[in-house]
Amino acid sequence: MKATTLSALLPPPEQDKAVARLWTRATLAMRSQPVWLASLVPLLMTLLMGWLDSLTGWEVSLFIFYAIPITLAVWWSGSGAGLGIAAAAGAMWWLANETDHPYDTKLGYAWALLNREFYFGVVVFAVMTVRNKQDADAAHIRMLEERRQLEHDIVSVSEHEQQRIGRDLHDGLCQHLAAIGCAARVLAEDLQEQNAPAARDAVMIEDSIQQAVLEARNLAHGIFPVHVDRSGLAAALSDLARMTSRLTGVQIEVREGVEANLEDPEASMHLYRIAQEAVANAVRHGGASHIVISLALVGEVLELKIEDDGRGMAPTQAVEGEGMGLRTMRYRSQALGASLQFQTPASGGTRVLCRLPVQSQPEDHHAQK
Repeated sequence: MKATTLSALLPPPEQDKAVARLWTRATLAMRSQPVWLASLVPLLMTLLMGWLDSLTGWEVSLFIFYAIPITLAVWWSGSGAGLGIAAAAGAMWWLANETDHPYDTKLGYAWALLNREFYFGVVVFAVMTVRNKQDADAAHIRMLEERRQLEHDIVSVSEHEQQRIGRDLHDGLCQHLAAIGCAARVLAEDLQEQNAPAARDAVMIEDSIQQAVLEARNLAHGIFPVHVDRSGLAAALSDLARMTSRLTGVQIEVREGVEANLEDPEASMHLYRIAQEAVANAVRHGGASHIVISLALVGEVLELKIEDDGRGMAPTQAVEGEGMGLRTMRYRSQALGASLQFQTPASGGTRVLCRLPVQSQPEDHHAQK
């Protein structure tokens, strides 16, 4: 005869999940009913238990099994219903064993009943404690899910708003400035034909307008980087470095160690925004004069690193910083399933390191969602 293994006795995970889902649905259904209706099933179970107890007699007492309907009553309807079923269980136990109990006096039998009721009360208290703990945990999980959803909505709205502003700048302001530049060029040519002294001023105005058009287009491209797709993260980072260097005068170097082919364009956008925020912080708050952006594949981890030679970041600020930019960077990394670290190298400055696990493919590297 073959020995039965423990794994053969245990239900498969799918069956466990099915039972858990069935229990959850039953609990939700019962808790949505009036108390008297939800207590009807435990009451019927108590009556059935009392009948079985009367059949088995005193020697085979079933009093411990009265805890089953009491537990259901507490779990479905609360402590009040549980205490009511506990009282009913005590009455049924009394009636089931009244004729053949071994006690010589009613006082001894009543004392035995009191002991049983104390046991039932302990069951009510224990089950209610577990229920309160589970309800508190469920409420905490719902709060975290709602908070995460709210953060996602805020970032999504911010992203869409940035895209709208970028399109408006490119399609609206840039076009108006370009039209004004054309008008200034025509004016400059007319003044030059007339040998007017103001011709040089008109040329200077045209050059200034063309520079404003260029800066507006660069700004629009930074707000809405249309090239951040599944294979354009490195190119977008190079554009970010070139545009920021032109606008701020800070030297920004991009070191590309890998062409990051990410399956989800949103992942590329998150990484781009993390780099954009890190560069902006280094320029605005760190006073950096040189910034290095690195993108490399280390094993099955895509590393995005932004290093600067600025004033650095305090350790408490790196861990507990509550600025909107830092919170947004942390949320974006969490949304990707990536880790985000703020480090202070011995040489000074700040290092922002974002590490995203990716799944290696023969010809491509796809980001894990």
